[in-house]
Parts: sequence; structure tokens; C-alpha cells
Amino acid sequence: MIGAAGARLALYCEFSRPFTLMPPLIGFLSGSVTAFGAPPALETVPWIYPILGAVMAATLNAASNALNQICDLEIDRVAKPDRPLPSGRLGIAEAWWFTAVCWSLALVAAWFVSPDGRRECFWIVVVASLFVWMYSAPPLRTKRAGMLANLTVAIPRGLLLKVAGWSALKTVFDPEPWFIGVIFGLFLLGATTTKDFSDVAGDRAGGCRTLPVVYGPRGAAWRIAPFFVLPFVLIPVGVRANLLTGNPLLLDALGVTLVLYGVFTAWLMLRRPDDLATDSNHVSWRHMYLMMMVAQFGFAAAYLV
Repeated sequence: MIGAAGARLALYCEFSRPFTLMPPLIGFLSGSVTAFGAPPALETVPWIYPILGAVMAATLNAASNALNQICDLEIDRVAKPDRPLPSGRLGIAEAWWFTAVCWSLALVAAWFVSPDGRRECFWIVVVASLFVWMYSAPPLRTKRAGMLANLTVAIPRGLLLKVAGWSALKTVFDPEPWFIGVIFGLFLLGATTTKDFSDVAGDRAGGCRTLPVVYGPRGAAWRIAPFFVLPFVLIPVGVRANLLTGNPLLLDALGVTLVLYGVFTAWLMLRRPDDLATDSNHVSWRHMYLMMMVAQFGFAAAYLV
């Protein structure tokens, strides 16, 4: 009995795509740490809110992943037949229950991320949830709409994630968290396409006009390459415009590091762009996640020192 329950739990874990849950968890915490290090200083630091919010962000991302797999079932039958749903190891009803439970838990957790009684985090999560639904599910299903698909990913997972993390300690009625969020949002506006290259056959069959489907691997790679570099130029710009209040030397170093890392990742894509459509989860997809992690830890460090 325990073995069967453990196997089912492992299946749900696989369905949630655990590798993708760490960036939102760390991103939320990073947003909270930047808020802690930014002026004005806090008299008390209720760290329970960032911790609860980080778990909430990962749980919401699990719900998002589940919804996407439900809506992409026919595409995954072609592109990723080994996943739990297309392989038949998980039923569609179970998948919907998993999605509903994770989404409900995320909303409840967001409600309790309420320093000084503020519900800013909850309303940010509500807005983010709308974008998540718009991306995957009918009637809008923006995944079918090229760059609009990227936008509906970049807003909740880039822009709003950082602001939500900030809201766990301080009010978001401040330009600083939004400026930081814009940097991450612009990065994801292009970088999110890295997950679409290996899905071209399935996306084309499912009527999803992702950038690789519309422009081909080479055209899509050239269009998204600037987004791996240019957003991080805004970091030293923000320092000099007094929009970023972290340690200026560390922020400048972070900006240079991410620009160089972005150039390297763009080079990986552009040197043999046709490989993007043949390699499952091309190395650029992994570097996209690693760049995100470097940026998250880098901002946290710059605001702690």
C-alpha cells in the first residue's frame, strides 16, 4: 500500500515538472531579500511571509505546468509522448484535480502573505493567474499567437514574480521592484522561446504559432538573441538613475556577468540554430534557467551587502 502511494506521489511530482519549480521559489525569495535590503530599513522582519510566498510561487507554478500539459495533450502525444498524460500513466481527471488543488493552495497562501494587513501579494497572484490561464487554456490560448505567447509568460513569471516577492516585506507602491521586474520580464520575453524549439512538430500540428513554427529555428534564434543580453544592460543604468539601491559595485558586476553569460548563450543558439529543433531541451534552455538563477542570487547578494 505504501509502495503504491509512493509511486503515485512520484508520478504527481513528475507531472509538476519539479526542475521548473525552483526558479519561481528562488525568485520570490530574491524579491523579498531585495526589499529587505532596500531603504527604508525595517524595524521587524516577518520572514514567515517570504517563506510562505516562496512555497506559494512554486505551488502556483506546479498548477501552471499541470494546466499547460492538460491543454497541450495532443501536442505532447507528438512531441513528448513519455510524459504522464500522453503515456496514459495519469488520467485527465486526476490531472484536473491536481491543478485545482495546487491553484487553490497557492491562492490561499497568497492571501496570508499580508504584512501590515496588506493583500498586495494576493492581488498580484490573481493577476498572474489570469495570464497563466490565458497562455494555456481556451478561449484565448495565447500560446497560439507568437510573441503574444511570450508576453503572457514574461509578465507573471518575470515582472510580477519579483514584485510579489517584494510585497512580502514592503509595499509595491515604489518604482524599484517594478524596475527590477521589468529586467526579468524582458529577459523572459525572448528566453521563454527556448522551450519551444524542440516542440515544433507538435506545436505545428496543434495550431500553435510559436516563434520557431513561424520563423523556423534560425529566424526565431536571431529574434530572441537580443533578449539574452539587452535587459541586463538596464542594471547599471538603474544604478546610475538611482532606481536600484543595492550595492552599486555588485550590481554593476552582476550586469556585466549576465551580459557576458547572455552573449555566450546567444552564441550557443546562433552557431548551429537547426540543432535547436532536433535536441530535446537544447542546452540554451538549461542556460536560460541558469541565467535566471544567477540573476536572482545576484540581486539578493547586492541588496544584502
